[in-house]
Amino acid sequence: MPGRSRVLRFATKIGAAAVLVVLGGALFSLSAVSKTTHRHATRAAFNVRLFQKGRHIFRFDTFGDEQFWGGVLQLQKAIEGAKHGGVGPGVSPKTALAVGLKVDSSMLPKKVVAAIKAGKVDLNDPATTLALLKLNAVIGIKGHFNRNGSLRSIGITCAVCHSTVNNSFAPGIGKRLDGWPNRDLNVGAIISLAPNLQPVANLLGTDVDTVKKVLASWGPGKFDAELFLDGKGFRPDGGDAATLLPPAFGLSGVNLHTYTGWGSVPYWNAFVANLEMHGQGNFYDPRLDDANKFPVAARNNFGHVHSRVDRISSKLPALHYYQLSLKAPTPPRHSFNAAAARRGKVIFDGQGKCASCHVPPRFTEPGWNLHKPSEICTDSFQADRSPTGMYRTTPLKGLFAHAKGGFYHDGRFKTLAGVVAHYNGCFNLGLTPSQRSDLVQYLKSL
Repeated sequence: MPGRSRVLRFATKIGAAAVLVVLGGALFSLSAVSKTTHRHATRAAFNVRLFQKGRHIFRFDTFGDEQFWGGVLQLQKAIEGAKHGGVGPGVSPKTALAVGLKVDSSMLPKKVVAAIKAGKVDLNDPATTLALLKLNAVIGIKGHFNRNGSLRSIGITCAVCHSTVNNSFAPGIGKRLDGWPNRDLNVGAIISLAPNLQPVANLLGTDVDTVKKVLASWGPGKFDAELFLDGKGFRPDGGDAATLLPPAFGLSGVNLHTYTGWGSVPYWNAFVANLEMHGQGNFYDPRLDDANKFPVAARNNFGHVHSRVDRISSKLPALHYYQLSLKAPTPPRHSFNAAAARRGKVIFDGQGKCASCHVPPRFTEPGWNLHKPSEICTDSFQADRSPTGMYRTTPLKGLFAHAKGGFYHDGRFKTLAGVVAHYNGCFNLGLTPSQRSDLVQYLKSL
């Protein structure tokens, strides 16, 4: 049957063509999946590299600021001590821990760990501090050494203020907790050790004794970033003008950084790296040209910093990426009353009106998160030192991790109960003592 044969041949061709189409489609799909998978893998690898780069910058990069801390202030000489080529008694590990510096136990070789446990390491000898610096074990402090082993210079990193340890080895020694504010760190006392504070005095237009008086007023866990802008060493009431070191975790999705909302996280990174750490880079903020508000900054042209060698700008993206990866820590078990916290959440969302500003899950406003001092029943001293004249709604996640030193920008409320009492009166909330107590437990649970 010739006709049937032609039909079969035609059908066979159609079938083969269909198979080819199906196979082609499958191969195309596999190719598309392969390309998509490759892109995802490449993106994932890039993200990992960016994370690792940012972490390294956060922990170890000085942005070239050793030219200030070591070259100008000569802080390394105070650390070495006269016995090792510096000046004075030197800084022993015991002294370093006393002023809040932390040691990363993961950077210590097993032999050193065993020797410390056996009591064979002299923690009163500055030579031990130098050995720890060579191991990159002192968090946030970077030593630069000569070939003969002597300390040539010293620099600081982001981690010196915004990392601490879990004390798993000993008080002040343990695993890193990046993003946690070091509320033990006595920044003023450390700077005061510098043999040459005259450049700081010249910058502020005062004398060294006054500089030391201001530095001594800060105390543990506090720093005055605006001092080098407006020269205000003390509040009008005579109190110190410093603010608590803020956490660097839980900032993903948060609009403005710092207590007074100077700018975004990358803005503040550039600000600090250039103007506070005294690294080598470029920075632009014409708001600092206001000689009435920022006389020190305007006089020194801090709003227009141009460095021949920029060791900061290229590192800001990776640093920002790493910081946004730092999630707020979870409160320890049994650190709050769970039943009371559940009742406190109802108050937080309702009668307490807390959630109207501290909007979950970021616990700050999604958008413009600044308020006038009068809106929160507080003085305007610190707000007036910023370009905004306002206070930022602080994110509340991980409150337990920065409870030491108190709450609010300057630690004026020693406990969360004090904060709740303030707002209860400010907003006439009418919360009973038991309601306020439950609200405190909820805040501890965040």
